[in-house]
Amino acid sequence: MEKLNKYLKAMGDETRFKIINLLLTHNLCVGALAHRLGISEAAVSQHLQVLRKAGLVKGEKRGYWTHYSVQRELIVEIANELKKLVDQPVINGSFCKKKSSNEGNCCKEKENENSR
Repeated sequence: MEKLNKYLKAMGDETRFKIINLLLTHNLCVGALAHRLGISEAAVSQHLQVLRKAGLVKGEKRGYWTHYSVQRELIVEIANELKKLVDQPVINGSFCKKKSSNEGNCCKEKENENSR
């Protein structure tokens, strides 16, 4: 779960998510990404650094420039982990029965009652 959290934090920024979307269709350098996103090359570099540290993208030197691509296998793994979370069974009877905001913390009280 800790790894999944790291990946989701890295992708949680709108610009970084756009970068990933662009890199899923083309391997691009910083300049091309900056042009397509309408932001500075420095900003793109900062976002790519976050994505690289998370392991979501990698760079390949091509002469003077570095072209970036998405680690597709990792994106598939993340999607599979999210699917596992969604596919967990719902436990009946564990929902909140609180009717108003002044009734206290009903779910916590319910948990405490069950542990007695």
